[in-house]
Amino acid sequence: MRYTPPSRKESTVMLLVAAVSLALTGIFIGLRPEHIFLWSLFCILFFASTYTRKLIVALLPFVLFAISYDWMRVYPNYRVNAIDVAGLYGAELQVFGVTVEGVRMTLCEYFAQHHCAVLDFMAGIFYLCWVPVPVLFGVMLYVQGRRELALRFALTFLLVNLIGFAGYYIHPAAPPWYVMEYGFEPLLGTPGNVAGLGRFDAMLGIDVFSPMYGRNANVFAAFPSLHSAYMLVAFFYALAGRCRKWLVALFAFIMVGIWFTAVYSGHHYMIDVLGGIVCAAVGILLFEQGLMRIPAFRRFFARYVAYVS
Repeated sequence: MRYTPPSRKESTVMLLVAAVSLALTGIFIGLRPEHIFLWSLFCILFFASTYTRKLIVALLPFVLFAISYDWMRVYPNYRVNAIDVAGLYGAELQVFGVTVEGVRMTLCEYFAQHHCAVLDFMAGIFYLCWVPVPVLFGVMLYVQGRRELALRFALTFLLVNLIGFAGYYIHPAAPPWYVMEYGFEPLLGTPGNVAGLGRFDAMLGIDVFSPMYGRNANVFAAFPSLHSAYMLVAFFYALAGRCRKWLVALFAFIMVGIWFTAVYSGHHYMIDVLGGIVCAAVGILLFEQGLMRIPAFRRFFARYVAYVS
C-alpha cells in the first residue's frame, strides 16, 4: 500500500485529541507512564504509514474503551448510588451457595479454602486473555482483510463496555474478596486486591496481576462482570464470521475458563458472571438488530469501513 500522508485536517484533529486527552487526564486523574506511552504509540502509528493509520483507526473503539474505563476515576459510581455488599452476597449464598459440613458458603468462599496449583495456574492464564485475545482477534480480522466484520466486532465490544459501565453506576457492588477481607461495611477508597490470582503470581515468583489490580479504577464495580462478557462477544463474531473451527473452539474454551476463573479467584460471584453474559448478549442484539437498522448509523458505519479499507 503506497504511503499517503494524512490530510492537514486529519493531522490537526489527531494531535489535538492526543494533547487534550493527555492534558485532561493530567488534571483530573494524574498522568501515568502508560498514558504517555499509549498516546505516543497511537500518534506514531497514525503517521507512520497508510496501513498503520487505517489499522489504528479501526482499533479506535478499543482505545475509547480504555479511556472511558480510566475516566470512571473522575466520578466514582459510589457517589451515584449506594454500594451493595450484603445484598449481593445474600443472593449469591441463597441461589448458588454450597453447604460443606453443615456450613453454607458461596462458591468463592469454597474455592478460597479449596484450591490447587493446576487450577491456580490455569486461572491465571485464562484471566490474562480477557482483553488481549479480543484485541488480537480484531487485529487478525483487519489483517485478513475482513474490515467490516472487524469493525462490527470492535464497535459491539465498545457498546458492551458502555452498557457494563452504566451497570456499575446503576448498581455499585462489592466483589467477593471484599466481603472475605473487610466484611459488609462499605469502605470508600479501598485499594484493589489481587485475591485468588495472587497464587498465580506466587507460583511464578513475579508480579503479574498485582500491578493490574493495584491500578483498579474502582473496586465497587463487580456487577456485571465484563471479564465474562468480552470473550462471549469474540466468540459470537468468530462464529458469525465463519472463522476456522479451531479458533471458535479455542474462544469457547477461553470463555468458559474465564467464567470459572472469575468465581474461582474470588473476583466475581456467579450472579456477576451471569450479568456479564446478559450484558454481552444485550450489546450484540442492540448493535446488530438496533443500530445497524438505523439508516444514519449504517451510513456512518459504511464510511468507517471505507476509511479503514
